[in-house]
Amino acid sequence: MSFVREADGPTGKVAVKIILKKSVKGNEKMVHDELDMLQRLRHPHIVKFVDWFESRFTEKDASQTIKQVMSAVDYLHDNDVVHRDLKPENLLYVTREPDSNLILADFGIAKTLDRKEETLKTMAGSFGYAAPEVMEQKGHGKPVDMWSMGVITYTLLCGYSPFRSENLRDLLRECTAAPVPFHERYWKDVSQDAKDFILGLIVPEPEKRWTSKEALGHIWLSGKNATDHNLLPELAAHRRRARLRRAVEIIKLQNRIQKLKEHEEDPADSDMGDAASTTSSAGAGENKGDGSRLRVLGEFAVLEAKQKQESLQVEEELEKESRRRSLGNA
Repeated sequence: MSFVREADGPTGKVAVKIILKKSVKGNEKMVHDELDMLQRLRHPHIVKFVDWFESRFTEKDASQTIKQVMSAVDYLHDNDVVHRDLKPENLLYVTREPDSNLILADFGIAKTLDRKEETLKTMAGSFGYAAPEVMEQKGHGKPVDMWSMGVITYTLLCGYSPFRSENLRDLLRECTAAPVPFHERYWKDVSQDAKDFILGLIVPEPEKRWTSKEALGHIWLSGKNATDHNLLPELAAHRRRARLRRAVEIIKLQNRIQKLKEHEEDPADSDMGDAASTTSSAGAGENKGDGSRLRVLGEFAVLEAKQKQESLQVEEELEKESRRRSLGNA
């Protein structure tokens, strides 16, 4: 399967033929033979071949990406600054060039430590990237950034988070009690060095977690033993499944909102049964209170649905932008 898109080339408009790798699996030689043939042909009535490239993102690419970010984190920690909200959304490319540098952004909840032994008490960070000590409000410092770097590295290599919980209590239990999972399907071609690097960062006890200096000294960031295995097919496959799951969640939330509305309009026709239809002067007041609480729950559900929808739209836009950049680079 292939399709053609128009793009701006160095000398004007060009047609870009995009061939899906899965559609030619086992017949790659046929594609390369076509490319070799077109490169030799020059005729005014035969399509002119300009160039070709293959979309790839390897483990070695990932190691050098993480190395850039870890270097920034190391600089922050040397200056006693804790970022506290490290996540992929806060990593930005400087330009659209393939070898563009990464920069760390969004210092809205970053804190400067007055003393090296100072601990921060407030809840901070993003769900799924915050360290256990943040969720437990035990006091935290620089090690929280290292935990987040472990989660980012894991996600970059396989396309999904090491944690699947959807509420704080379950997430905390998963972070502190469950081992980091390396599922065979997605991790069989990833080096042991990469897994060891992650296991040095996703450590429940902050005092046992690697520092930025220790992480920068790990062999995986040198790229020596990182594989050239292309991670994109697995990343794309998981992204499609995640998008489907989010769409299902949005539908569930919308159904939940509708039920809340129906209950508020007619409490007697609700899942609460006889308890909802009890009448008294005191009960009337309670029903009114219940209605207010239901409105709050409904508003919360609407907000949650909106956030999930926006997240879905952002991912779709990122995918479009990635495709556009690939066509432009061609």
